[in-house]
Amino acid sequence: MQEKQQSGLVLIIEDNRNISEMVGEFLESCGFEIDYAADGVDGYRLASENTYDAIVLDLMLPRMDGVEVCKRLRGEARKATPILMLTARDTLDDKLTGLSSGADDYLTKPFAIRELEARLHALIRRDRRQIGAEALRVGDLELDPGAMRATRAGIELQLSPIALRLLSILMRESPKVVSRQEIEREIWGNDMPDSDTLRSHLYNLRKVMDKPFPHPLLHTVQSAGYRIADLSGQPG
Repeated sequence: MQEKQQSGLVLIIEDNRNISEMVGEFLESCGFEIDYAADGVDGYRLASENTYDAIVLDLMLPRMDGVEVCKRLRGEARKATPILMLTARDTLDDKLTGLSSGADDYLTKPFAIRELEARLHALIRRDRRQIGAEALRVGDLELDPGAMRATRAGIELQLSPIALRLLSILMRESPKVVSRQEIEREIWGNDMPDSDTLRSHLYNLRKVMDKPFPHPLLHTVQSAGYRIADLSGQPG
């Protein structure tokens, strides 16, 4: 009999017991170890006190909703654990809200359990690959992927792991243009997201990285892709 491979430790924060048990039992059968929390306060406590490979987080939770859990984990707790958010709402605004709070990916209920498993594997693989990558600099923007830390003009940027991965790709290739397809392939591999996902992450990255500063570094090149470059000293 083939030995079951250990896939990682996952925290499920979900108040619907049927969903949490169904997801937990399936993931355990796939080799994951599982912790549970039934509300946002307990979920935040577990996530901040322990080290998980990934977190499955419901958006609508009692005592503290998923958006607040995300914000506090990224801010107060300084946790970069990959977060997959579950939401019953499928509008772009809801997705942007979840991603801007610090979530790395999202699934809309009802979802296919095997898709959730595939998304978790992709998040965990990306997070593990990022450790040990060399520091990068473009203009006054600096990125240390191994430390999960980005700064601009000496100010630390509060970015999700996916945003840091985006920065790593674009800064590594700077000032070259990187196509949407190349970015999606490197970040998601064969687990390609829907058309809103990359756009949402780029929107949130630009909001944190460029908006508070005098000139932009993240540029959209029409029909070609995206690049990070310091164009402030160039004419026109």
